[in-house]
Amino acid sequence: MNTNLVLSPSSAVETELLAVLAADQSTSKAKDAAPEVRLLSADDSVRSAAQPVLDSGEFRAEAGETLLLHSPFGIKAKRLLIVGLGKAAKLTPTEVRKGAGTAVRFARPRNIRELAIVVPEAAQLEQQLTVRALAEGALLADFDPDTYRSDRKDRSVQALQVVAPAAGDRRAAETGLREGVIVAESQNFARTLVNEPGNRMTPTILGQKAAEMCRAFGLQCEVHGPDKLRDLKMGAFLSVAQGSDEPPALIVMSYEPPNGARGDGPVLALVGKGITFDTGGISIKPSENMEKMKYDMAGGAAMIASMRAIAQLRPQVRVIGIVCAAENMPSGKAQKPGDVQIAMPAGPDRPGKSIEIINTDAEGRLVLADGLTYARQLGATHLIDAATLTGAIGVALGMINAGVFSNDDDTCQHFADALKISGERFWRLPVEDDYRELIKSQIADIKNTGGRYGGAITAAMFLKEFAEDTPWIHLDIAGVAWSDEAKPWIAAGPSGVAVRSIVEWVRSYAR
Repeated sequence: MNTNLVLSPSSAVETELLAVLAADQSTSKAKDAAPEVRLLSADDSVRSAAQPVLDSGEFRAEAGETLLLHSPFGIKAKRLLIVGLGKAAKLTPTEVRKGAGTAVRFARPRNIRELAIVVPEAAQLEQQLTVRALAEGALLADFDPDTYRSDRKDRSVQALQVVAPAAGDRRAAETGLREGVIVAESQNFARTLVNEPGNRMTPTILGQKAAEMCRAFGLQCEVHGPDKLRDLKMGAFLSVAQGSDEPPALIVMSYEPPNGARGDGPVLALVGKGITFDTGGISIKPSENMEKMKYDMAGGAAMIASMRAIAQLRPQVRVIGIVCAAENMPSGKAQKPGDVQIAMPAGPDRPGKSIEIINTDAEGRLVLADGLTYARQLGATHLIDAATLTGAIGVALGMINAGVFSNDDDTCQHFADALKISGERFWRLPVEDDYRELIKSQIADIKNTGGRYGGAITAAMFLKEFAEDTPWIHLDIAGVAWSDEAKPWIAAGPSGVAVRSIVEWVRSYAR
């Protein structure tokens, strides 16, 4: 999508479709209360063109609601689209992001290949973040998962004008637009990786895709195979891969800030679960919906995509990205329930932790265990991991919030602040010491599952063992990394969740 900023009265913009966002200013909570719809534009000509239909009461400005006017009087656009954002009192950049996405999703099936969206004007909206959210929403909406359909039609929007007031802050708007495009394109890159089927996204191919991305954006990248894993004594990671004919891949990406890293500055490590297909191994999953297990590398994809955005945004902080990629398959070589595996040693004089395998379908935490340990050996001072780790997180939070866990309040506060910009929804859950009792093993140091209750928490407790005293955040994105239902502003399929939040978490250490 060719995206550019236009500082102009919106009525003067020549375009196939001019989208203007609207909100309901009424304060009544009654369902049958009449809305007070207000266009979030100061352009009198646009207001005049829309006012007759707004006075009719047929448009309520609910989130995702649209109203199309052809040949609107007094403006140069061929069509005027009014997009509802919901209640004005609850207006944030998140609603703007959804509104821009709704406009693009409206245009695509109608063969409208170029449109303009007016930057909404409201007292609570800061221009740079608003323009950024608008760009993100538009680009994210232009993604569809129908990659391999033989009758696939290219319905992408080819040109987007972001229309800001002529009297506005041009530098802030340009910065917001640039950042929005970078982050959204990176999030869509993650969605593209996740959308690929298991036969077209093996660990080897995921490594190749990561290396190609790194070459394109000036990052260092190394992709290691089984020999390196054995040299590093990554017994937990190797145990997951041993049941598959596809070799595992340890993907290591490095970003160095443009002016060099301070010697005492933080080193941030992004560690992602990259299980390119998960059958559950010997503890095999039910066949129903197993095809979706191609998305079990969504955490790894988020980390690769985050590194893509970081390379372009160039924050003044050093970042390491690690993705542990493997298939979890059942075979005569696969690990079995009851096996004991030895994780990577945390240091030259420290043996690796022994792990009793209770359930081979709890494999993501095994690969992450070695990934976290390796990140610490590479010098990481702060850790963040992302994984489609547990079904239990969906039971706990539904398919709305993702889970966040941390051993350090300050590090977690950085992430909470990042969410104010990203607009993504995460909810913090505990990792209190009492939960460790649930993963104690009689035969080994720990076991890889803690039973039915608190499953997302005990999985996080397992990972906490390998973060040790390094400030650490764990993101369990299993409930929200894939959506079966399309929204007015985004397609069904892979969401690319966590990319925006991880990028802002990284940037928070450079401010």
